[in-house]
Amino acid sequence: MTRITLPASIDAAPANAQPLLEGVNKLLGSVPNLFRLTANSPAALEGYLGFNGALAKGALDPQTRERIALAVAQLNGCDYCLSAHTYLGKNLAKLDDAEIAANRNGASTDPKANAAVRFAVALVHNRGQVSAADVSAVKEAGFSEAELVEIVAHVALNTLTNYLNEAFDTPIDFPVVTASAA
Repeated sequence: MTRITLPASIDAAPANAQPLLEGVNKLLGSVPNLFRLTANSPAALEGYLGFNGALAKGALDPQTRERIALAVAQLNGCDYCLSAHTYLGKNLAKLDDAEIAANRNGASTDPKANAAVRFAVALVHNRGQVSAADVSAVKEAGFSEAELVEIVAHVALNTLTNYLNEAFDTPIDFPVVTASAA
């Protein structure tokens, strides 16, 4: 049971959130609980959707985005996001089980992606206060400055969803994965 209202349907959500949820439904074929919970604040939902949509058009490929999401969710102990991104990682980004396990442990089986995931982990551990060596390692792996900025943005976006789900105990509506089982 969530700690705040989880609208049972699009029609039960605040009026200003309903068109946004309709868009999610059209895009995904359903409205996952994260979106319904966030709809309690149409402004927060609009902000999340806008940020997520903008980053989806960015320089980072879908596989790297999912790798970062998995690492951040594991570090933040968010079972909802681990469940969602394990599902998305397998089914959309086509990551295999070994890669997902590596991501959850703060690494990647791909050498270039490993630098991005390790940088994301450093960002979380150090609350953004990474070293010049951390930045250099990602650049040396072949990531552009645009991609470095997007890695930070993805860490922030995923931290937002991790915190929403953990603070309000969002029911998991994906095959369940738990942070304690890394």
